[in-house]
This record gives sequence, C-alpha cells and structure tokens, in this order.
Amino acid sequence: MISTVAYVAMHSSPLLQPGIGDAGGMNVYLDRLSRTMVSRGVDVTVFTRRVDRDLPLVTEVTPGYRVVHIEAGPVARLPIAQMLGVAGDFADGVLGWIAKRARVYDLVHSHYWLSGRTGLRLKETLGIPLANSFHTLGKVKDTTRHPDEDESSLERLATERKVITSSDCVIASTPFEFDDLLEHYRAAPERLCVSAPGVDHDVFHRGDKHEARMRLGMGDGQIVLFVGRIQPHKGTRVAVESFADLLDSRSDSDTNVDLHIVGGTSGALGTKELDDCRLLIEQRQIEDRVQFFAPRPHATLADHYRAADVVVVPSRSESFGLVAAEAQACGTPVVASNIGGLRYVVNASESGLLVDNQDTKAFATAIAAILDHPSFAERLSDGAVAFSQRFSWEATATRLLELYEGITAHGRQPMVDST
Repeated sequence: MISTVAYVAMHSSPLLQPGIGDAGGMNVYLDRLSRTMVSRGVDVTVFTRRVDRDLPLVTEVTPGYRVVHIEAGPVARLPIAQMLGVAGDFADGVLGWIAKRARVYDLVHSHYWLSGRTGLRLKETLGIPLANSFHTLGKVKDTTRHPDEDESSLERLATERKVITSSDCVIASTPFEFDDLLEHYRAAPERLCVSAPGVDHDVFHRGDKHEARMRLGMGDGQIVLFVGRIQPHKGTRVAVESFADLLDSRSDSDTNVDLHIVGGTSGALGTKELDDCRLLIEQRQIEDRVQFFAPRPHATLADHYRAADVVVVPSRSESFGLVAAEAQACGTPVVASNIGGLRYVVNASESGLLVDNQDTKAFATAIAAILDHPSFAERLSDGAVAFSQRFSWEATATRLLELYEGITAHGRQPMVDST
C-alpha cells in the first residue's frame, strides 16, 4: 500500500497563482492531486525551486501535504532555459533535504522534463521507482510552434528520451498523448500509462449566470471568454482575431458581445503577444469590446466561466486542456482547437465545437453558432456538464494509486498497462 510519495516540480509550485508567469494547469494539477492523495491517507511532499524569500522553506499546506522550497540559483523566477543551469543544484538540494530528515518515500513522481532529471537522480540514489508526467512534450510542441518560438533544445529532447527510457511508468494525460509518445519518441508501450487530470467539481459547477455577472460587476451582453497564459502557444492573438472576425460578420445593431481575456503574460514571447493583441485590437477598432483581467483565483475564475456564453481555447497544442474541462463543468460550451488532448476533453458537437488549424474565421463561425442559436447553446451546456463528470480528482487519484502500486510491486520492472 502506498503511504508516502515525493512529487518533484522544479518550476511549478502548487502555491503559485495559475496564469502568472509559467504557472498554469500543472500548478493546479499538483495542488489538487496532493490534497486528494492526502484524503486517501498518502503523505505527500512536493519539491519545487525557491523563488520567493518571503515563503518559508517548508510550507505545510494541510496535514500530510507539504511544499519544500529548494534553493538552486538565485531566489527569483527564472525562464525555463535558465533553470537548466541550476537543475543539478536543485537535485542535490532535494537529496540533501531527504537525507537530513531520513525520510523514506515509496516512489517519486516527477512533472515536466526538467523535473524528470531530478526524478532520475532520486530513483538511482534512493532505489525507489519513478513515475513521470511530461505535461508538454518538446517534439509535439515543435510540430505546431509559432514562427517566433524557438525549437526545443537538444538538451530537452535528450532528457525527455532518457526519462522515457528510464522511468518505471510514463503517465500520459490522454490516449492522444500516449500515441504521441509512441510516434515521436518510439517509447516502449509497456512503460506507458494513461491517467487524465481532474476537475474540482466543488468549485467548478453550473451556477446562475446572472448572479455570477453581478458578483463580477458585468452587464447583460454576450461574453466570449479566453482564459490562459498570454503567449503565442496558447493562441491569445487567435482569440482576438477570431472575435474581430465575429464582429465583422454581424450588423452594427447585433454587436452586443464582448471578449474577456483572463491571464497574464508568460514566457519569452508573452509581452510581445500582449502587444500584438493590443495592436490588433486597435487596428480592428474593437477597443470598446475587449477587456483584460489579471489571473484569478479558482472561485472567481469559476464565476468568469459561468458568466460567459462560450469559452474559446485556440491553443497550438495541449496534452490535456484544463481550461476546457473546467469551463464545461460550469456548463459553458467550449470552442477549441482540434488538437491533442483537447480532442479528448471536448466532446465535439455535444459539449463544444472543435476547429482545425487555428483558422480564425472558422473559430468565429463556431462561436457564432453558439451565440446565435440559444437552443443549440443550451444543448451544448447540458452536454458539457454531463461530459465533465468523467474528469475528477478522485478518479485521477484512484488511477494513479493503481499505477503506483504496480510499479512499486514490480520494483524496477516495467508495468504493462491495459488501458
């Protein structure tokens, strides 16, 4: 029986506000998974890099769930590219913290390729099994990258290959990511497992749209919502251009619709993406129809979902698509890119619509189909709530505990997954 687990997330502290910097779905994943594991009687330690001196070295989030901040390099947020240079120091710090306290873990579960390096060190040094979740894959991201984005580094690709080869279990979020690991990395299928992230249905659930808008201080017009980090990969500019195309297709008397963008800039191209969006808004003369909001805590974010008529998710790639899953749980239809995990999270024509190739006019047409046809929107809303029930943190924890039991029972031997 699993009683202790070490989660390694070098660049994604579960204590950070999603939507700020590199914080996003992975931060939510780590926090909600850790809380659910504790409720199952599992003691959880999350190791992350220290970025704020105001935070204690160890934060006890709840009894049995702690976040340990390891000093590696400057105590500040660093771009992913710069964190590679302190990855060795981070792994040393994790091992030193464990040795000093003589803590024993049943296994280590690392998250993202950077953390996979530390996961391998823990596996080799402590003799415990390693599970790894990549959340994004370099080779997959490269196939859809924005022209301004750099290709994945050779170091990243080499690390991903090594982690895939050496892990006792590589956990894919969806069957589509499973296929990506086979196709792009020639991963051994017996080392691959599937476990989808969850949705906190206590927070994200259907509610009264008018009351949500009252709490947010919003009016009665239609709302198109984009939630996510502002960067080319998430398609913020695609959302803006699609919205402008939507307005162009309507008469002047039929434009009582706004675009709301919730999130902050992220990555090396985040500021440029925001500047490009603002320039596009000015060029298309839609300044009075677009509002930007800073990243929101979960409870407020749920109200944004409920207040919206449709949520647009025009990402270039997604291993899962937590925004789409959360929006649907709130009963809001989603229009998303027909790629990766979004094809798994959105039930096409039942809970939302899928669009090919980030085609802004196709996105605009799909958005209009929902905004202009209330009965269709209501059917999608009902379908969204029903479909979202397949994603829960309880189900995620149950599946992961099965996988953990398998790799600990088999030691260093690969586990065959029947999913």
